[in-house]
This record gives sequence, structure tokens and C-alpha cells, in this order.
Amino acid sequence: MEIPEPRWLTDDETRAWLVLAGMLVRLPAELDAQLQRDAGLSHFEYQVLAGLSEAPGRTLRMSELALFANGSLSRLSHVARRLEDRGWLRRGPDRDNGRFTVATLTEAGWAKVVGSAPGHVAAVRRLVFDPLTQTQVRQLREIGSRLLAATGDAGRPLS
Repeated sequence: MEIPEPRWLTDDETRAWLVLAGMLVRLPAELDAQLQRDAGLSHFEYQVLAGLSEAPGRTLRMSELALFANGSLSRLSHVARRLEDRGWLRRGPDRDNGRFTVATLTEAGWAKVVGSAPGHVAAVRRLVFDPLTQTQVRQLREIGSRLLAATGDAGRPLS
């Protein structure tokens, strides 16, 4: 059986890929460093708290929260335990279906999000939006949506 020749990247695609790959490494590292320095949180911890802060009743099923924060249930469970130990969230059975566990943001967790958000938003603005035009922001959203769809995450609540 003959193995088909790979569809090698063109020079233009290679340059675009290298830029994207660099951004995929550097941007999360920059955002994580800012949050660690200014708020004592990892980016993932912040995403968990922020997701809860935007949810009705500041409560989400753990499975929904994992999707929002772009993490596995296992990773979320470990982080939720640390956040519980700090008094920022609590977990319990879902009142509508006890087979599910929900996470709820506490008042202390709300205060942590409120205190952490301005610095995080400033970093996101500086690193992502300030260098772009409005047209490029729309293009970024469209491109990001297409790339997420290619990974099978088209239905994720990110837009």
C-alpha cells in the first residue's frame, strides 16, 4: 500500500503557522504571569472564578464550568478544591439533578474576581486588542471561531 504524500505547508502557511504557534505559547504565559504577579491566581483559576461570576446565581455545573474554562473535569476538580480552601467557591449537589455537582462563587470569590479583573483586562487589552484595528478584531473572532470549529469545539460558549 502506497502512503500518500503529505500536504506540506506552503511558505506563506509556514510563516503563518510559526506566528500562531508562538502566540499560542507566549500569550497564555504573559496572561498567567500578570495574574500570578497581581492577583496570586493562575489564568485557569481566574477563568474558573470569572465563569462563575458571569453565570446566573454565580453557579454552574462543574461540566459546564470545565467547558468555559477550557479544562478537563479532573483539572477543574483539583483547582476547585484549592479555590474552596481559599474560600472563593463551594461545591455541592445540583438541586435539579443530584447526579451533578455545581460550583458556586462565594462573596469572597466575587470580591477576588472584582479585584483581579481590572489588571487582567488591562493586560488583555495591551496584548491583544490595542495592536489591532476594529476590522482585525472582527477577523480575529472569525478566524478563532473557525479554528475552534475545526477542533470540534464549535458549540462552546465562547462567543
